[in-house]
Amino acid sequence: MTETFVPPTRFAVPGRIAVSDRAASVWQTATITEIRRETPYAATVRLAVPAWEGHLPGQHLMLRLRAADGYLAQRHYSIASAPDGSGHVELTLDHVDGGEVSGWFHTVAGPGDQVEVRGPLSGFFAWPGDRPALLIGAGSGVVPLMSMVRHHRARRLAVPLRLLVSARSPEELIYAGEYGAETTPVFTRSAPPGTPVGRLTAAHLAPLLAERPDGGWEAYVCGSNGFAEHASRLLVAVGQPVDRIRIERFG
Repeated sequence: MTETFVPPTRFAVPGRIAVSDRAASVWQTATITEIRRETPYAATVRLAVPAWEGHLPGQHLMLRLRAADGYLAQRHYSIASAPDGSGHVELTLDHVDGGEVSGWFHTVAGPGDQVEVRGPLSGFFAWPGDRPALLIGAGSGVVPLMSMVRHHRARRLAVPLRLLVSARSPEELIYAGEYGAETTPVFTRSAPPGTPVGRLTAAHLAPLLAERPDGGWEAYVCGSNGFAEHASRLLVAVGQPVDRIRIERFG
């Protein structure tokens, strides 16, 4: 069975998405309920947020750690989970060398620990499930895109969705066990036997643009500055309209 997803009214869109000012400004206490390893360098943290109002795939939140001496550290993190009304959200974090927040999650944190969050934030990169989505990510840039994939599956949406995800090797491919027919992995340093090694190229994108669905693709690109620039240039080169490319970058 398929259905058309209608976002909650607080997310309804001029320009497609709006953000709840109240939810975006109020800090809440969240409790870690699970931490699971995705790759040697990335882990997913599941948080219970009792007053969570919900989110759209592609949105992010602000997370704040408070030390015993009052020192505060805060970071923006994309939400990895699909919206499901459970009062839980999941984040997938790289272990950044010297990172105050990511280091704590990877080496200290455990179930029962508490952090502060506020959000969801930003409507620019959100995907309500209303348009065909072409998703392109590299490394941990796949995190908000996986929220979209999970949402697409959970709602059994009929709208087309495709994902191109780049990783250095199969061992560093985040969510490797979850990908299906909608996903094409690209490996830049080592790959399984029979799979080419190299960067994302126009050859990966051209077939999808040539077979664009009715209404065309809404393209979402997420990754490092260099990857985002490279992928967006490739999209334009193979015919994707510039005003239908949404980019989120880090680093």
